[in-house]
Amino acid sequence: MSRISQVSHGEVDLLYVVKIIWTQKKIVLLSVLIAALFALVYCFFFLVPVYQVTSVLRPVPMNELDALNRSGLYSLSSEKALKKVASTLDSYDTRLRFFKENPALFKSFEKNDESSELAFERFNRDSLKVLLSDTKKDALSNSVSAALDYKQGVDGVSILNKFVDYAIETEREAIKADMTVIVRNRMAELAAQLSAARVAYSSGKESLIAGLLEQDGLKQAQLQDELKALRQQLKLNRIARMQQLAEAIGIARSLGIQRPTTPSMLGDAARPANNVFRTEVNNQAVPLYFMGVDALEAERAALAKRANDDFTDGRVAQIAKELQLLQHNRQVQLLQNRQNEDLFLQNVDDVRKEMDRLKNLGIDFDNIKMVQIDRRAIESLQPVRPMRAIIILVAVLVGLLVGVVVAILRHYALQQASLAVGRQVEQTERALERRTKGDALRETL
Repeated sequence: MSRISQVSHGEVDLLYVVKIIWTQKKIVLLSVLIAALFALVYCFFFLVPVYQVTSVLRPVPMNELDALNRSGLYSLSSEKALKKVASTLDSYDTRLRFFKENPALFKSFEKNDESSELAFERFNRDSLKVLLSDTKKDALSNSVSAALDYKQGVDGVSILNKFVDYAIETEREAIKADMTVIVRNRMAELAAQLSAARVAYSSGKESLIAGLLEQDGLKQAQLQDELKALRQQLKLNRIARMQQLAEAIGIARSLGIQRPTTPSMLGDAARPANNVFRTEVNNQAVPLYFMGVDALEAERAALAKRANDDFTDGRVAQIAKELQLLQHNRQVQLLQNRQNEDLFLQNVDDVRKEMDRLKNLGIDFDNIKMVQIDRRAIESLQPVRPMRAIIILVAVLVGLLVGVVVAILRHYALQQASLAVGRQVEQTERALERRTKGDALRETL
């Protein structure tokens, strides 16, 4: 007792507990065996093995996307393409469409008492996962992993590989659709520019024709006015001439000039005739009446019979010529008779080149690689769940704990029962002792 008192109270209790457990080691061992047996039965007969397959995707080299990027309409880097495919893999809509388009692959996911929607929800929630690599921790590791958990009897390899191909093809088709819309919109924009150029050309041509015709009309009107004024002038000149002739005829008659003469000849008319030739030089115009009555009357009669004075002035013929030329504007006729007016459009060469380039882009979307499949899913030989060793180990630990608790409780229960029996025996002995003392006292009395 003196030696035990020197040991701490905690150590004494621990030794005491160990002693209790050791004395009841059969109960502890039995509890461990029962727990291990239940764990073995549960793992091998009730739990269904779950396998996992993984597919790893990495960015493609830049040359795979060169044709798309050189189009100038769409820009896509390798990293962006990888993220697009990862987003498609993680898309609820993409998974649902793949689930509905491949019902044969998901027969095993459906239970007898549930709809296909519930089967898809369970598949989407529990089976398929998409993981992105942490580029902050590892700059060289830029990848996307798609993992599928499936039970035995399910073709998980085909499901994951086909789903990855489906996601890549879906994203490729999305880019193709985007490019189709972009090209169509760009072509519509260029066609609008070309149409605007045609409208501008047509408007300019009509404006030019109208200007030319207006100039011709103005020129014709001016020539007509000039011709009318010139004819009026000629007519007035003829009338004035006739009046001059009439006046000269009167003077010639009064002077007795019947035939043309000159002032000198008129002065020598009274002199006898001789064979003399005269030459008269003066710097003054000879009056008209010296032409004589006969000549003047003949001229006046001719002027009176004249119906048109146009031939008397060469300008009239010139105006008639110009009016005839203005009847047909050859430049207007050429403008109106153009067959292919697109050849005369201005500032549309770049538009036509761009339209021709867009029509002949020649991007083969079927051969565009969005991502590089670094590792395709292959069949897993070992299940990832359940972890039988861990389950059995936990069961053994639980059995051990339960056995220890049962052993301790049983020990204290037995101890309490023993104490109760001891107290009862002690009480019985005391009662007997009191009874013996009473009997002795009565005998004495």
